[in-house]
Amino acid sequence: MTSARTARGRQMGLLRVDLVRLDAELPLPAYAHEGDAGLDLHAREDATIAAGGGRVLMPTGVAIAIPQGYCGLVMPRSGLALRHGISIVNAPGLIDATYRGELRVVLINTDPADDYHVTRGDRIAQLVIQRVEQVEWNVVAELGGIDRGGGFGHSGR
Repeated sequence: MTSARTARGRQMGLLRVDLVRLDAELPLPAYAHEGDAGLDLHAREDATIAAGGGRVLMPTGVAIAIPQGYCGLVMPRSGLALRHGISIVNAPGLIDATYRGELRVVLINTDPADDYHVTRGDRIAQLVIQRVEQVEWNVVAELGGIDRGGGFGHSGR
């Protein structure tokens, strides 16, 4: 890669991530529209997710090497959630930079009555690659700043 392309990539916010294609017939994870944050992940297998909380561990046909200092966050697709009650059990699913196995998604069907059929190749989730910081604890006697109180949705009103 030339230095001009490297500079342009950094300027555009591009991050090179190594990917192993475990299933050559599936599309690579891709952004649906320019400017999207999430890359669509595809189902590697057909499956039926039972109504009322049924779960399926769905492989995606790719393994990736997220660079140190980043993580992957697997998010539900809003259209599947709205129309069919399909979500991700542990949303967002966290992929550490040291994980090298196939990306798999734990799908859940929250619809109380209708099973949902996943077809191989369906877009089932979105992957967001995000910069993360490492923490070093600084133990103090008390915390500075403003304590708004409450917690768990309590805004003090």
